[in-house]
Amino acid sequence: MKILLVEDDKTIASGLEYSLQADGYETVTCHSAESAKAVVREKLAEIDLCLLDLSLPDGSGYELCEMVKKRSDKPVIFLTALDDEVNVVMGLDMGADDYITKPFRIRELISRIKSVFRRYDKQIQTKPKTIIELENVQINTLEGKVYKNGEEILLTALEYRLFLIFANHIGQVLTRNQLLERIWDVAGEFVNDNTLTVYIKRLREKLEDNPRNPMIIKTVRGMGYKVGD
Repeated sequence: MKILLVEDDKTIASGLEYSLQADGYETVTCHSAESAKAVVREKLAEIDLCLLDLSLPDGSGYELCEMVKKRSDKPVIFLTALDDEVNVVMGLDMGADDYITKPFRIRELISRIKSVFRRYDKQIQTKPKTIIELENVQINTLEGKVYKNGEEILLTALEYRLFLIFANHIGQVLTRNQLLERIWDVAGEFVNDNTLTVYIKRLREKLEDNPRNPMIIKTVRGMGYKVGD
């Protein structure tokens, strides 16, 4: 597996290179947005995953992420500082798969990389499931029905669609903008930010054992929501 590493701090980049290579990954390292753009233009087919620092001296990580995603559905993970929360949300909206906040332990980064690869492998290798299980809740996509502990839970068309969006992105953080765009595609009616909040609240009331402490649809502070690990 070959990883494109974009990090302007050469000391950090060198340490990451060493650790990634020790774990069996090949690396292509860039210290600027301009050199990374050249790799994306000329060698993206050789790259399996992109690790992008958000703050670069001559550009930004989400600019590179957008460039990558326009060309190919390659996994992207952001390396971000604590105060880059707004930028991370923008990146997730552009299709980034995960982020990790500096300073981080290298084992945590390796774990995130493997998790993203597993997610992509599942998407490629498996056919769409007819039964999706989340905790004690099951979705039967052929019937268009949802069951909890074997009992059918009645959902509106929009509630079902929203829950299905979560179920098709298990382990992935979805921003509010991503959810609104996906619902808008099928709803044929205007769904605003407040409406989304109401629908998530209703889903939790219908599906969670304890809606005040949700275990299925989890809030990721400042980012959005996530179902599963």
